[in-house]
Amino acid sequence: MPLSKEEKSKLIGDYKKHDTDTGSPEVQIALLTKRIVQLTEHLRANEHDESSRRGLLKLVGQRRRLLYYVRGKDFARYLAITERLNLRQK
Repeated sequence: MPLSKEEKSKLIGDYKKHDTDTGSPEVQIALLTKRIVQLTEHLRANEHDESSRRGLLKLVGQRRRLLYYVRGKDFARYLAITERLNLRQK
């Protein structure tokens, strides 16, 4: 189930850097994290849903690449986003 419009706009509002920001790495990471949490809950109830499991792994990989990008560009931003989203740091 995709994110509802209200949830998505709330996440964008919480993590945007300026008024028209919808695609900064922080916003993308927040949206991916929310979707990953949803899929994880779905897979706990439906253990044999292999197509959703593959989608989850793709989302985790995409988020990992974005985090790696932010870490290389600005380490302080990386620490801030991982702290806000309660993500483990590598």
